[in-house]
Amino acid sequence: MSEQEMEGGSVQSPEQRRDALVERIFGSCIGFMEILSIYVGDRLGFYRTLVDNGGATASQLADATGTNERYAREWLEQQAVAGILVVEDADAQPEERRYRLPEGHDEVLLERDSLYYAAPFAQQMVSITRPLPAVLEAFRTGGGVPYPDYGEDMREGIAYGNRPMLVNLMGTEWLPAVPDVHERLQADPPARVADIGCGTGWSSISIARAYPKVRVDGFDLDEDSIAEAKANAEAEGLTDRVTFQVRDAADPELSGRYDLAIAIECIHDMSRPVEALRAMRSMVSNHGAALVVDERVGEDFTAPSDEIERLMYGYSIVHCLPVGMAEQPSAGTGTVMRPATLRRYATEAGFSGVEILPVENDVWRFYRLVT
Repeated sequence: MSEQEMEGGSVQSPEQRRDALVERIFGSCIGFMEILSIYVGDRLGFYRTLVDNGGATASQLADATGTNERYAREWLEQQAVAGILVVEDADAQPEERRYRLPEGHDEVLLERDSLYYAAPFAQQMVSITRPLPAVLEAFRTGGGVPYPDYGEDMREGIAYGNRPMLVNLMGTEWLPAVPDVHERLQADPPARVADIGCGTGWSSISIARAYPKVRVDGFDLDEDSIAEAKANAEAEGLTDRVTFQVRDAADPELSGRYDLAIAIECIHDMSRPVEALRAMRSMVSNHGAALVVDERVGEDFTAPSDEIERLMYGYSIVHCLPVGMAEQPSAGTGTVMRPATLRRYATEAGFSGVEILPVENDVWRFYRLVT
């Protein structure tokens, strides 16, 4: 149709499509502002203070957090207007109003072990904005933006955004879904695991916690991530069984050493994913297993698509693709790595096949690469 198109089973005029897009953009602006406000509350300790003190006025919050009362009041009012906080007496004078974080919201904003913990996504969104001029330049030149340029907020945002799934599900659902791997990780002699692209180490730590006999070696090329990973392992009391190195997993000295090589949400970020998969194959030789966990995108491109696809493409254009293009030559994978793409990479790396594992997860798909 030239002047009208089908949308949701109904015919829309150009004016209706125009109005719907304006409304959508306006709603997105509100959502973006609220994400920024959550970032402020999280980084300044406002939410924690409200919970620890059972609520607070603006002056009480400012005194407890070392911040300015006028700014604290504006933030409290905005959070109440947004429905994130509850105000006990909206008709009171501004300086007398008392605010609190309602039950349920505290789990989302403060409980790091909860599968509903969502505050780290605010860190990720803020971090994405920081190198946007460099991203624009990458679009023009075909270059990329190195991962460290996204800063501490991206590193922590990814780490603590993924951590709840890792610590809760790694040893209870994910690895038990691969019976022979699960059995080997419990058996003697103790198994050795290579964690490729381990980031700040929560995947390695979660494997070691779930399987008390195994030894896990985490590898990543980001020095700041490895420094944090070492600190995390020390805090968890696991340095005797978990080590972290700034090291290329393709180092031939690592060949044949491992019973399991695993790469969680990192293959799509790599400039040379085939080399990484080839390294994993070398690490486990013919006796071990290789697992890849990556985004649960659709089998095929469709447009318009669902929320997960929209989310992943959003990450891709402002973060994952620029990171993957920072080193040349690059495969230019991007966040939306469909199963067919991974199968092609695995075949080029020397694997005989790829199995999709029976693990249910809203955002990640689990693959076994067959040696």
